[in-house]
Amino acid sequence: MNRRSRTVPKFATEAEERAFWESQDSTDHVDWSKAEKVRLPNLKPSSTSISLRLPNSLLERIKVAAGKRDVPYQSLIKIWLAEKIDTSGTQR
Repeated sequence: MNRRSRTVPKFATEAEERAFWESQDSTDHVDWSKAEKVRLPNLKPSSTSISLRLPNSLLERIKVAAGKRDVPYQSLIKIWLAEKIDTSGTQR
């Protein structure tokens, strides 16, 4: 980068910083040719908690199936939902 980078201001809040970067071109402030690749192996995808009413008998059957697979029943429900969405999308 031949031109001189502008300095990045100090921000009082994350919202202020977000607003700044939404209106700026980062190449005016950062020399991306000097950037290094990093790995962030411990990042987890964000998730949202939901409430779902199930008949007691269905929940018990799910818990038994989860126990046979040695996984938490909530995880098994997520696996099944993801599999169903994946297979439903390819059948159309």
